[in-house]
Amino acid sequence: MMLVDGDAGSTSDWDDRWNHIKKFLERSGPFMHPDFEPSTESLQFMLETCKILVIGAGGLGCELLKNLALSGFRNIHVVDMDNIDVSNLNRQFLFRAKDVGRPKADVAADFINSRVPGCFCPSFYLYLEFHIIVCGLDSIVARRWMNGMLLSLLVYEDGVLDPSSIIPLIDGGTEGFKGNARVILPGMTACIDCTLELYPPQINFPMCTIASMPRLPEHCIEYVRILQWPKEMPFGDDMALDGDDPEHIQWVYQKSLERAAEFSITGVTYRLTQGVVKRIIPAVASTNAAIAAACATEVFKIASSAYLPLNNYMVFNDVDGLYTYTFEAERKENCSACSQVPSDLHFSPSSKLQEVLDYLTESTSLQMKSPAITTTMDGKNKTLYLQSVASIEQRTRPNLTKTLKELGLADGQELAVADVTTPQTVLFKLCFTS
Repeated sequence: MMLVDGDAGSTSDWDDRWNHIKKFLERSGPFMHPDFEPSTESLQFMLETCKILVIGAGGLGCELLKNLALSGFRNIHVVDMDNIDVSNLNRQFLFRAKDVGRPKADVAADFINSRVPGCFCPSFYLYLEFHIIVCGLDSIVARRWMNGMLLSLLVYEDGVLDPSSIIPLIDGGTEGFKGNARVILPGMTACIDCTLELYPPQINFPMCTIASMPRLPEHCIEYVRILQWPKEMPFGDDMALDGDDPEHIQWVYQKSLERAAEFSITGVTYRLTQGVVKRIIPAVASTNAAIAAACATEVFKIASSAYLPLNNYMVFNDVDGLYTYTFEAERKENCSACSQVPSDLHFSPSSKLQEVLDYLTESTSLQMKSPAITTTMDGKNKTLYLQSVASIEQRTRPNLTKTLKELGLADGQELAVADVTTPQTVLFKLCFTS
């Protein structure tokens, strides 16, 4: 972490430094927000007061940090849990070869601080301190968790949302030559979970193909990842496969080459191995640049109030030519994340708990990863199933084969479900069907 010229407010700006911004904020124009009054105050708010949190310092995050810093935002915070890999250097332009192995957030913050005078870009954060949060993530789970965090900060008085508790979320995502940008006002507009069906499902290969009839290099890598690693445990009994550990990836790569040779399959490379293990989505620098520009523009609009923000979802596609389209994603009345009411679960009393678990993970509108289910019986909290703690999983595993009636559950009973996709417990109401 580095601070340039003392602090964000003490740097003397050279003449005409912000003229390009003043043209938008200090004079009227045909696209202005109808309630906006041109003045010098908006620029001062951006330069001195507005705090931005950028989540993710990868391909999209590097572009976002650069755009925001050059647009007049001086107080930008960044967080990213990954370290820099050699494969990042072709598009994540804030990093150099000497930075490989270092935390992305620290290097990105140092780069912005050193190249943009007056910019204060630390790599730590507290959510409540920020006016706007921008996501440049490659993980749906991380997006959903951030979405849930902002929803948990909302304040309701007699059932009415307090607008001052809303922290706008600008979310961008890319996959190859496709991308999207969206503006989310938590509690008011469609949240991430409201439109979960729009995200593409993760590609999984049939186990029978992986084990018996591999045809692609990916099949060989998945065989090693799913079957050989837990069987051979090359780095110890308790060592899980870490996609960021070069020794782990090298072991999987060598074993995948051996399996590929058995079936005369070509194409297994170290980079492909890491991509399959980490579920890396292909990245194109130009797409990242376009989506980051859209996101930074939305941050500028919201921070200045000079223009109407995007309403509220923009898709971008330059596979064949260039196509972009904007539409309003509608808020779901029964959204499990933002609706404020328990969602209904329709099951027969003879349904097994395993069926409920399968629904929570396979439903396109929920897509949970490892849900833990609890309920209240006779005034006491009862864990029906919890997967993340081995001792509790073993103790509650027999419940999966029991029917809901055998577990003592009744029509209308509330089930509380915790999952890695959200920091909040999600409530469901059990509705028995005949």
